[in-house]
Amino acid sequence: MSDMMQYRRTGGVTSGRFGRFAHRLARSTAAVSAVELGLAMPFLMALTLSGVEVVNLALIHVRLNQLAITVADNASRAKQTQVNGAPLFREFDMNQVFRGAALQAEDLQIPQRGRVIVSSLQVNGSGGQWIAWQRCWGNTAYVSRYGVEGTGLTGTSFAGMGYTTTKMTADPSTAIMFVEVAYNYKPFFLGSLIPSKVIRKEAALYVRDDRDLTGIKNPSPTQPQARC
Repeated sequence: MSDMMQYRRTGGVTSGRFGRFAHRLARSTAAVSAVELGLAMPFLMALTLSGVEVVNLALIHVRLNQLAITVADNASRAKQTQVNGAPLFREFDMNQVFRGAALQAEDLQIPQRGRVIVSSLQVNGSGGQWIAWQRCWGNTAYVSRYGVEGTGLTGTSFAGMGYTTTKMTADPSTAIMFVEVAYNYKPFFLGSLIPSKVIRKEAALYVRDDRDLTGIKNPSPTQPQARC
């Protein structure tokens, strides 16, 4: 009998202590900030990662734009001076331009994720525009928006190059180095939410000096041709 009464007393004490503890816990305001931070942390992390993703995407746009401009600039300047005749633009020069692009965008993995397309926009025999030659760097299957080498060879139906309604056109006796960069952008953190997208950039510059416009030359020792 005494054991039963002792059990009941002990149980009552324990129950009372638990009740008082629960009451104090309900009224306690300690560590409220930590709890709130824990609840808000997923939203803060999502916001931070989204911000990083937006900044990275903006930087990729800038870098690809600069890459297109640099390639167009280098292609417009490269040449081999001739004693008698106009300077030549060679396969060697084109390969050097692409090597420079590879150094500039080494961490972007252009060969695996993108392509750089260089087209020589010139005037054909009919006074129209045509793509006299075209060279590519990158292992992806992206193609020019405006046509392949030889587009517009005859006639005047080919309007020129450029994504705007007013196309870029070359003048007689000169050429425009028109560069297109296509790149498969893959998000860093939000790949499961944001799909990959193809970023395209374009740049164009007139050839800076006289140039033999009959095509890219490949004198001995010959160089590999970066054909598309």
